[in-house]
Amino acid sequence: MEKQYRNPVPTVDIIIEMEGDTGRAAPGDTPIVLISRKNPPYGWALPGGFVDYGETLEQAAVREAFEETSLRVELVRQFHSYSDPSRDPRQHTITTVFIARAHGVPKAADDAKEARIFTAGRLPAEMAFDHADILNDYATQKY
Repeated sequence: MEKQYRNPVPTVDIIIEMEGDTGRAAPGDTPIVLISRKNPPYGWALPGGFVDYGETLEQAAVREAFEETSLRVELVRQFHSYSDPSRDPRQHTITTVFIARAHGVPKAADDAKEARIFTAGRLPAEMAFDHADILNDYATQKY
């Protein structure tokens, strides 16, 4: 019998820093975009999703950011990867998080029911996945 291999699924998440006339804020005070998820697991989350076959991580990040927030983003840098097998209750995923910048007003689309601007220092209580931990790392520049 041939051995069956199970592998984690690659995903991307995007910390979208909103640019404006306020200048550059500390990471914990920078305005960032979160989406309220339309599908389980519910809660507020970073925009993001699954990497499509034939797509780079960077392409997936730009696509997912636009699909969920209607914002065209400019990727600034890759932040960190998160791989805890329990980070997504649906299946084992490994996410690569990007920091991006955007202008404009976020508008929910695709599987986001709402898109709003928060700061990493003042997050909503109901966060999905491990996104509160990711944003804590971002706010404290742990990585």
